[in-house]
Amino acid sequence: METKPRALPSALATALAFGASGAVLVLEIVALRLVGPYVGVTLQVSSSVIGVALAAIAYGAWIGGRLADKFDPRTLLAPALILGAIGTAITLPLVRWGGELLRGGAAPAVLLLAALAIFLPALVLSTVAPMVVKLQLGDLREAGSVVGRLSSVGTLGAITATLVTGFVFVAAMPSSAIILSLAVLLAVSGALLAWWLRRDGTRPDLPGTPKIRASLAAVGLVGAGLGAAAPTPCDVETAYHCASIVEDPARDGGRTLVLNSARHSYVDLTDPTYLEFEYVQWIAAAAGVLKPAVPAAVGSAAPGALDPATAPIDALHLGGGGFTVPNLLRAVRPGSRQLVLELDGGLVDLDERGLGLKTGPDLTVQVGDARVGLAERPDASYDLVVGDAFGHLVVPWHLATREMAEDVARVLRPGGVYAQNVIDYPPNRFIRAEVATVAAAFPHVALISTPAALDGEKGSNFVILASREPLPVDAISPLLAALKEPASLLSGAALTDFVGDSHVLTDDYAPVDQLLAG
Repeated sequence: METKPRALPSALATALAFGASGAVLVLEIVALRLVGPYVGVTLQVSSSVIGVALAAIAYGAWIGGRLADKFDPRTLLAPALILGAIGTAITLPLVRWGGELLRGGAAPAVLLLAALAIFLPALVLSTVAPMVVKLQLGDLREAGSVVGRLSSVGTLGAITATLVTGFVFVAAMPSSAIILSLAVLLAVSGALLAWWLRRDGTRPDLPGTPKIRASLAAVGLVGAGLGAAAPTPCDVETAYHCASIVEDPARDGGRTLVLNSARHSYVDLTDPTYLEFEYVQWIAAAAGVLKPAVPAAVGSAAPGALDPATAPIDALHLGGGGFTVPNLLRAVRPGSRQLVLELDGGLVDLDERGLGLKTGPDLTVQVGDARVGLAERPDASYDLVVGDAFGHLVVPWHLATREMAEDVARVLRPGGVYAQNVIDYPPNRFIRAEVATVAAAFPHVALISTPAALDGEKGSNFVILASREPLPVDAISPLLAALKEPASLLSGAALTDFVGDSHVLTDDYAPVDQLLAG
């Protein structure tokens, strides 16, 4: 007569179900950060990571159930944890070397990199739950209670891991440290479980010969070592970005801020008026002809006594990046009052250390979501609002809707200007929709970009200008034409033709990732 495997103590079974499920969710969240520098942080990337993780969980549960029916699950639990540790340890080198070969947003590359980031360890760890369930099913009359309890515990483990990783781990340590710490924790847990089971009369063991077991251990150790030594595109890993600062060998003081492997901002430490990126030059051209709307914005002097190009203004920046535009306004419009809403506090710290950012009464930073911060600002309080929170393929969709544009219009003074940086690629579906969206909130809109980009020949930055009063297009156009790389300005009928029948984006419907995908 076949001997039924002895059940695990209830506390141990609960801990295994809780911990294994939690480990999978830690891997899933960190995987999003590991692949971001190579393929972006888009809806497609998030969907790929989640989909691959769910596939791994499904296949792991199926394999674990089959193994539990063929072998004593007590002998398999410790090896599953140790193999999960090995799979976790090799994640870093797989993603970091694989990411260099799979850069870009192509769907096959995104799916493959997501698989490298999570599939193997998530599959192995997902075999634990059905093994534990099999061990606890001592009486079929209690099967519902046992399965329900362990399923609930596993879900609670996943929820706990999600919240702790998102709120604590990611803010406290780099992704590489999270991955390697998890690998060590799984290995130690597997070793302790094997020791306890041996004391309890079970002989858990890794499958195969001693040579195979030694090879697996070596793979784990080499994987951990390669993970720690693997090339990383980050100088600093903030809560939201893989960030680095690159010196410009052609210009003393020139620094480029790179976020998730994309050039985001350029700063000249010695000359804040030097503008490397074309879209910043376009924003500067618009800001250069802006006239303060009320005397309060220009201090005690009468507005007519000041040169409009140098008169102080009140400016709100949605996104800080390298703080190029705030530093420019501080230099060319001394006395201006500026507030920057920046989501990433770690990025602000990096700017202070590496890009010479100095905050003060005239330039303050509020860390938090730009839309939430915008909602807190009083009506008619700014002459200029600069939207610069989009980058590469990363577009916070809630900053691209009509409701967002309406809130920007609310905080602008009469004659105030909204300058929004947008990046798009042929066939320009996103920029057309975004212009239509801004035009739904502002009666006067213009668009600046290169002729090739406006013709849909290449991807580029676009700057949308919007106001409740007529825009000074006649003053801006000559400034754009005089640039080293001349830009074009569309307004009126030409802009209407450009937009065509594009849909207005709303909080209820804003498929920005799909529009960007062309």
